[in-house]
Amino acid sequence: MANHKSAKKRIRRNSAFEDINRDRRSRIRTFIKKVEAAIASGDQEAAREALKHAQPEMHRGVTKGIFHKNTMSRKLSRLSAAIKAIAA
Repeated sequence: MANHKSAKKRIRRNSAFEDINRDRRSRIRTFIKKVEAAIASGDQEAAREALKHAQPEMHRGVTKGIFHKNTMSRKLSRLSAAIKAIAA
């Protein structure tokens, strides 16, 4: 257990950020699932629109330090490729 005042404050702050980050992570994953659902349905236009809404959220997750940059780049690339593959 923390004994110093600053350590106790850090515990409170970490707990607050943990809640915020959990919500952000969940929100981003929901956006990704919407894109994947649109891809699975075969609707390219809906998938493109869903990706357009998901992309800024995914990048924001990187900026906030929730996800690694390369992870989001990889996911975006694979989603984009899957959307392009619907037309073929």
